[in-house]
Amino acid sequence: MAYPVLPGRRYPPGATVEDRGVNFSIYSRYATGAALLLYADVQSPAPFQVIRLDPRINRTFSFWHVLVEDLPPGTHYTWCLEGPDDPHGHGWRFDPRAELLDPWARAVNLGLWDRRRRLREGIRPHDAPRALVLADEYDWEGDRPLDIPSEEMIIYELHVGGFTRHPSSGVRHPGTFLGLIDKIPYLQRLGITHVELMPVMVFDEQDVPDGLWDAGLHNFWGYSPLGFFSPHPGYCVTPEQGTHRREFRDLVKALHRAGIGVILDVVFNHTCEGGAGGPILSFKGFGNEIFYCLDARDKAIYLDFTGCGNTFNANHPVVTHLLLDALAYWVREMHVDGFRFDLASALTRDSHGYPLVNPPLIWAIELSEILAETKVIAEAWDAAGLYQVGSFPGQRWMEWNGRYRDSIRRFVRGERGLVPEVATRLAGSSDLYEANLRQPINSINFVTCHDGFTLWDLVSYNRKHNLANHEGNRDGMDDNLSWNCGVEGETQDPEILALRRRQAKNLLTLLFLSQGVPLLLAGDEVLRTQGGNNNAWCQDNDIGWFDWSLVERNAAMLRFTRELIALRKRHRSLRRRHFLSGRPQTEGHLPDIVWHGLQLHSPPWSDPSAQFLAFTLAPVEADEPFLHVMLNMSEHALCFAIPEIAPARWYLALDTGRAPPTDIYPPEDQSPVVDDCQLVRARSILVLEGWHRQPTVSLSAIDPS
Repeated sequence: MAYPVLPGRRYPPGATVEDRGVNFSIYSRYATGAALLLYADVQSPAPFQVIRLDPRINRTFSFWHVLVEDLPPGTHYTWCLEGPDDPHGHGWRFDPRAELLDPWARAVNLGLWDRRRRLREGIRPHDAPRALVLADEYDWEGDRPLDIPSEEMIIYELHVGGFTRHPSSGVRHPGTFLGLIDKIPYLQRLGITHVELMPVMVFDEQDVPDGLWDAGLHNFWGYSPLGFFSPHPGYCVTPEQGTHRREFRDLVKALHRAGIGVILDVVFNHTCEGGAGGPILSFKGFGNEIFYCLDARDKAIYLDFTGCGNTFNANHPVVTHLLLDALAYWVREMHVDGFRFDLASALTRDSHGYPLVNPPLIWAIELSEILAETKVIAEAWDAAGLYQVGSFPGQRWMEWNGRYRDSIRRFVRGERGLVPEVATRLAGSSDLYEANLRQPINSINFVTCHDGFTLWDLVSYNRKHNLANHEGNRDGMDDNLSWNCGVEGETQDPEILALRRRQAKNLLTLLFLSQGVPLLLAGDEVLRTQGGNNNAWCQDNDIGWFDWSLVERNAAMLRFTRELIALRKRHRSLRRRHFLSGRPQTEGHLPDIVWHGLQLHSPPWSDPSAQFLAFTLAPVEADEPFLHVMLNMSEHALCFAIPEIAPARWYLALDTGRAPPTDIYPPEDQSPVVDDCQLVRARSILVLEGWHRQPTVSLSAIDPS
């Protein structure tokens, strides 16, 4: 059956279901001809209809468009374009044999796509990824994006596939959006406020070097985007039925019901089409010279500031429009609460690769009314050395604070002379943000993330162990600022294991006691390991999966993390929107922060050998407790003087030097501190809460030692 066609219109781009049928529109400035190919499903060996567009009636300016009457939702489609092939002179790479994926496709299935065969044998008929026509019917049941203040955020970074794919997960649909729904009660009990999902926009799982593919590895993390509107079909239960959007929306709605926001890790800096040797799948075929940064002298050469073969030309007006359209779509139609931008500094470059003082895309996001209530987070560096932590354009942008990560790791592993630096990081990194009118909430604090060692590996390995990646251990970072506590890797030595657990607790404690927004890597709360692999991007197996048996095996660490998050939530003084001043907030009150050393009011700012620090935080509200923190990263126990806070009294809240369950106490189990000098064990942190009235103390709070 051949469906009748009408001229159609240029807006909106993509495939739009209307009363009369489906309107298709794509942008291609230099194409001289276009054809729309319609398929019954993703596995069909050939299209059931090919519609060749007449430029006299189906082209408006640079848009090609057609309306197909009565076409049903669920139809798959691709595009073919004719045009000049001049990669060296103009950068054009038109090839009428190449079927192209609509850049505005709302749902994508990979179907017959075989990357290795394409690169080996060239373009074959009908082997490309295909888009789907979707009807827009969904009952949100009153859901809308959450409006959680930034200072209240606690972010949990997770991989949708890896979080539930392990056999121990016990979910009905492992490795999917629906599988993640089954784990929402776990996230609620943990106490986080937002999940940050590693890439969930459609990506090419086959985008790995040949050696890795032959070894059974594939692109697991998803930093290889194919499109910016479609949820990844590999995370759907029935993608062949076009359920991508519904399944993702079900996840968002369920998370919102649990009070948890959704942040997407978006990869706008490059695509899976790679460099000159990569396949023509979408953007190369529609406008290679528009969508990618190309060398000015030889436009067959792709500028690569991402380490992935190409760089998306984000500040070209057409590309900026596409990316803004995508962000607005995920907020308006998918109800997400924010975005983390991978290698965001690449998005500040012009078409020649030079950093822009006022990059159009970044400022358009900053000033967008549609995105005004969403969180926008920059990974403020790229793979070519552009490092903008503390100087990323705009004001509302939050930044992954790499300086924070490095300082805290160095301090906890025992380096000397870092006390002033660590104090600055704990206080919100004013040296990075205050001068340009930013706030502590601009700093996303983290000690681990998907990229690098897990928390347990950070305290268990001095060196990366990436041989499983089949790249000769050359990939991944070499300088991890880690310390194995005396033995490399696995050990049965109880003293080493106890020290590692203490160090892990030290790192998490500093994270949750810092001003700014904490980010916790999924699995760190149960000491998940990757066996020393610090670049598990291709490990869709036990290395990259969350092993749910750890929830029971490391229940003490999970309890510690939950109580630590609860402690942070008890203290608004840890969640300030403005920088600490060291002065009283109001007349007659204590300063918002007072720094100490072993003696009160004597912080060791000028001591190059110091490995200790203490500070007292005054409450923000009358019913909030005081907080006193003592840090000892030396190899010896140290005695810290305790300030008086009459009429309140100090109670022991946390001691990383103690064994569970006496390492952390909820308020009802806290015991009073009776001495004016507190012994803090070697490589330990001790935290006191100052209550105006005594909490109910249970017998379990009594430490027999």
